[in-house]
Amino acid sequence: MRNFFYIAALILLLTNCTSNTIISKPKNLIPKDKMVDVITDMLLASGGENIKNIHMQRKVDYFPLVYEKYQIDSTQFKESNFYYVSRIDDFEEILEKVDKRLSKLRLENETAQNIKDSIKNIDPELKKLD
Repeated sequence: MRNFFYIAALILLLTNCTSNTIISKPKNLIPKDKMVDVITDMLLASGGENIKNIHMQRKVDYFPLVYEKYQIDSTQFKESNFYYVSRIDDFEEILEKVDKRLSKLRLENETAQNIKDSIKNIDPELKKLD
């Protein structure tokens, strides 16, 4: 009986947490393709936050640079983000494209690093031949 109450409470909680609210389209909506680019760069910027830059600084806020790159502001991004989040199919499509793009970047980076490492490994072997 106790499990029934837990399950009923969980179902009630989950159904109440879902939102049926559809936000109206903002005037300055960022197009889907551009939103993919912006979110990708935002995720990269947030990942670079804890890496020391050339001035040995950490916790640098790179988001203003992303806004500048795409000629948008934080309000326009937030309004567009809320709009797409209220349309879960559109938002899911955007996130899938972001994930594919980040996976591609990760693979390119790993490939470049492997080539760099293999060149480093060849150099000591060439010195042994002399």
